[in-house]
Amino acid sequence: MSIRKVCVVVTARPSYSRIRSALLTLKEIPGTEVQLVLAGSSVLDMYGNILDYVKQDGLDISAKVFNVVDGLSNLTSAKTTGLGLIELATVFDNLNPDVVVTIADRFETMATAVAAAYLHIPLVHIQGGEVTGSIDEKVRHSITKLADLHLVSTNLSRDRVIRMGELPDKVHVTGCPSLDIAKDVIAQPELDFNVFEKYGGVGDTLKLENGYLVLMQHPVTNESLDGREQMMVTLNAVKDSSLPVLCFWPNIDAGSDQVSKAIRFFRERGEAENFHFFKNMQGHDFLKLLANSKALIGNSSVGIRECSFMGVPVVNIGSRQGGREYASNVVHSTHNLSEIKKSVSTQIHRGRIESSDLYGDGNAGQKIAELIANTELSTVKKLSY
Repeated sequence: MSIRKVCVVVTARPSYSRIRSALLTLKEIPGTEVQLVLAGSSVLDMYGNILDYVKQDGLDISAKVFNVVDGLSNLTSAKTTGLGLIELATVFDNLNPDVVVTIADRFETMATAVAAAYLHIPLVHIQGGEVTGSIDEKVRHSITKLADLHLVSTNLSRDRVIRMGELPDKVHVTGCPSLDIAKDVIAQPELDFNVFEKYGGVGDTLKLENGYLVLMQHPVTNESLDGREQMMVTLNAVKDSSLPVLCFWPNIDAGSDQVSKAIRFFRERGEAENFHFFKNMQGHDFLKLLANSKALIGNSSVGIRECSFMGVPVVNIGSRQGGREYASNVVHSTHNLSEIKKSVSTQIHRGRIESSDLYGDGNAGQKIAELIANTELSTVKKLSY
């Protein structure tokens, strides 16, 4: 029996959580060999190196790519992607995979897609067809046109990909694989670890027994110069809730340095008494933290996806997730202090919300793995209307 070599490229901390269940399933399918490549911020400690988590899951790493150019600007994003293209082309040439898998829409995933397409390796794209703000919007749809098999999260996403000219039999609704971890959390939601002892972070040890908020706000690439001001507004709004706040550092998108400066300024000004700051956390533990919180504040897609499945109230701020399908757990706010305060107050008092299956049923990993392992693949495509 021939072996199908499946090369999965992970470029950031959240991407591993999104593909983890599929990786673990692929590993157990006879006739399938998993080639896991870590690149981008996923191999950098300052953004949450995931090497330990991968090893805990019993997965082997086939290659590591160091391609992040420091600077956190639009220019360095372009250079990071360019270096990724150069390095990943060499990795694919060395590994000689039968199929390459790329996840979602981060800017540097463009390098994975272009390298695979130019080397005539069939490309699988997970989570295409969605609509958001920032550069992710262009990247996502560009990868759709480079990909040969599309594994999307929702029915509307499938319709969009087909309307972009992709063949219907190459577009499958699997749900979002990050919900697979959320399903496990729902089954055992208790916060059974001390977050401060396990993950350290910066700030005082806070009392979480009476409720807390989670804050995660990333830069918006086409608003990168506004990142500091936007984050300061959010920090001040959340501070006034009087609840403990567990705040996470932003990702490496252009403008991340602006968001980070806001956090440091806020902290150094002595206004972070009820805040604790974290760099990274294992996906399962992070979702447990969310499941036991009063609400998630910010602009992370985890609020749209996993939190809708777990019934966690969310205040989504700004345009980063603009256009994305969302469930009843989400309320939206602009970067306005009083509007954020009002939205936070509303969400804090809602309690748990009915689970939504908008992004799947928590069994996406199995579906994705079986499609990748068994679908007949080709790199021949024609534009159709």
